[in-house]
Amino acid sequence: MPQSIAANPDRLLPADPGTRSIARDLLQRVQDLPIISPHGHVDAAMIEQNTPFPDPAALLVSPDHYVTRLIHASGVPMDLLMESDSYQPESLSVWREFCRAWPLFEGTASGYWLRTQLRSVFGLEGELSVETADASYDAISAKLQEPGFRPREMFKDFNIEVLATTDDPLDNLESHKAIAQDLSFHGRVLPTFRPDAYLNIAHPTWSENVDRLIAAAGDGGTGYDAYLAALENRRRYFVEHGAVSADHGVLTPATLKLDASDAAKLFDRARSGTATAQDRNDFEAHMMYQMARMSVEDGLVMTIHPGSYRNHHEPTFNSFGADTGHDIPFAINYTEAIRPVLQDFGTAKDFHLVLFTLDETVFSRELAPLAGFYPSVYLGAPWWFLDAPDAMLRYRSAVTETAGFSRSSGFIDDTRAFCSIPARHDASRRIEASFLARLVAEHRVSEDRAHELIVDIVDGAPRRVFKL
Repeated sequence: MPQSIAANPDRLLPADPGTRSIARDLLQRVQDLPIISPHGHVDAAMIEQNTPFPDPAALLVSPDHYVTRLIHASGVPMDLLMESDSYQPESLSVWREFCRAWPLFEGTASGYWLRTQLRSVFGLEGELSVETADASYDAISAKLQEPGFRPREMFKDFNIEVLATTDDPLDNLESHKAIAQDLSFHGRVLPTFRPDAYLNIAHPTWSENVDRLIAAAGDGGTGYDAYLAALENRRRYFVEHGAVSADHGVLTPATLKLDASDAAKLFDRARSGTATAQDRNDFEAHMMYQMARMSVEDGLVMTIHPGSYRNHHEPTFNSFGADTGHDIPFAINYTEAIRPVLQDFGTAKDFHLVLFTLDETVFSRELAPLAGFYPSVYLGAPWWFLDAPDAMLRYRSAVTETAGFSRSSGFIDDTRAFCSIPARHDASRRIEASFLARLVAEHRVSEDRAHELIVDIVDGAPRRVFKL
């Protein structure tokens, strides 16, 4: 079996020998720093209960839309890769489909992460293939039975210091409380306030969600005022239980400031079912303004993740649900969209607004200039389709000359795949070392300064931006 390229210590580093040597030294400076993961989607209950990981396919294939979407694009039906309403494929069969499709992942970010996981986490030295499918499945299955492969043990082995989850505003956060009170657990698992389903009128259960929200936290009131009070109360509850940020997965970054009476009328029309499409857009934009206002007051970092056309293929959504690989990016506008918030809060003390995008054309055109002026604005790391090696290099090239290094958030892994976290952070550190090495080689940054910068990028920035 040929050795995996994941064994090469120079993976992702520059091809030029001189620049590569500089990058090696920079990488060594940060390679063993703890992982700070301020935005992700791992389930806190899994860590609290130290739940054993499932079989190899359920761990590495079926829940990972990076993986399933590309296999599906080759003509493999989704019901051979994940559970649907009517069928659950056998785990080994899913793994065999994955191994058959392994050549499709050459050159992709997910291929890089998977190779790194397979070698560094599970000890597989060779490449996957049809011929090695059963043996690799058995090898990983055996590892998953070992005590050292439980979530808590791996949390420690991965050198994770901070891991943020993404949570419903009405979550009781019991798992977070239990972890925080467990003196045997060394690390921080922080909740994140994610109110999308309570702000977006178009969400299919918005009205029911609002009913529950007001009943639980509306201080006995009704209507729009009780709705705002309930959101404020639940945000405070999250802060009391360790949250440092509020995350917003919106269609666009539009914000809108309305007076209270107009906002209340919009709210009432939505509750009665008479809101128009424009009403829906205006209300969500206004609530994003309100979320910024609340962040100024309660200190939660505000992160915005816009620009994804969710559930692009309706038949797949109907059978397999959301987050199954058919969310597609589209172009967005930040400069005008975010201006109402920045007019009122762009220079507010201790307000941190982290702007992400799936449209990399806005990196140099809009985001870097915004972050280069407003004290509140930080550049979100390349996210989702852009958290790939070349895209991360393009990001650094696009934003640094305008905003420098101090205005970026640090790496965001944004993952549900717990075992991929160290691989993703390792890739980011290698890319940062590569970019800085080029600046050193071109005599644009001194080598001593580059060593200071890479530590700040990897460790200082996420602590600073997310108030850790």
